[in-house]
Amino acid sequence: MSSAPVLKVEGLVTELRSGGGSVRAVDDVSFEINAGETLGLVGESGSGKSMTCLSILRLIPSSVGRVTGGRVVLEGTDLMTLDEAQMRHHRGRRISIILQDPMTSLNPVLRIGDQVGEAIKLYRGLEGPALRDAIVDGLRAMRIPAPEQRVSAYPHELSGGMRQRVGAAIAMAGPPAVLIADEPTTALDATVQSQLLALLKDVQRETGLAILFVTHDFGIVATICDRVAVMYAGRIVELAPVAELFANPRHPYTEALLRSVPDLDVDVERLYSIEGQPPALDDLPAGCSFAPRCAYARDVCRERGPPRIEAGPLHHASCWKLAGYGD
Repeated sequence: MSSAPVLKVEGLVTELRSGGGSVRAVDDVSFEINAGETLGLVGESGSGKSMTCLSILRLIPSSVGRVTGGRVVLEGTDLMTLDEAQMRHHRGRRISIILQDPMTSLNPVLRIGDQVGEAIKLYRGLEGPALRDAIVDGLRAMRIPAPEQRVSAYPHELSGGMRQRVGAAIAMAGPPAVLIADEPTTALDATVQSQLLALLKDVQRETGLAILFVTHDFGIVATICDRVAVMYAGRIVELAPVAELFANPRHPYTEALLRSVPDLDVDVERLYSIEGQPPALDDLPAGCSFAPRCAYARDVCRERGPPRIEAGPLHHASCWKLAGYGD
């Protein structure tokens, strides 16, 4: 791995319009990813994972909201300082994304070759036979069988796993230094999911790709990630190496998420679940956002936001319990 991060996010803030005001969907988010490393981003639905990804890529529609603070430094360039034409030069070419559902991210009326070719032509300037060869090579690199025939197929003629590989081929057309994978395995069965994860690791070993992998599945985190960031109510509440997080979760929310993962070796009458619901962004509680659902919460948790505590090498969590409740 490179000692200098290929992507560094510092204090990222994204505000969305809500009624007559605004809410913070991404609130002071910071992390970095090195070349050849995979950082997992986990949390319940609505925690801000996808909004963080769209904010990094500056894909928040202006009618919906905007990034209001922070820096996103890609290979030494702060993406937040670029105009839209400059941003388009980096988006797709040096940082790209695989979206959740390939049936909505792929155009159903265009052939696979046209969709992959559009990206290759834009980012690499190829045309004619060279372009067609690059399209076939891109599909082959994603382990798509008979790529020469697949270029003429439409998305509905491919399986879900194949469609997602086409999405990966488009995302890798640049080729990028950073790949954001926003829950790319959600619509796939277990076998196809495993194949896609293995493919991403193979590509990473061959290219040194840095991956931000968004998921709610800790099994995937254990399989593919080096470090993991846990999000709740728009904030990262814990970040640690994967093995360290699994062995020694320090934030009560992380602990509760891990307890929610069924243990196939243990018979239980009822699976564990976290009581309550994540808070609405326009009605966040005072203090720690997780306090209303936390078994360890005390008065200070409901009054003031928790400090960030260093819990070990490359491991930090934001929790009053770790700080001794302010004593």
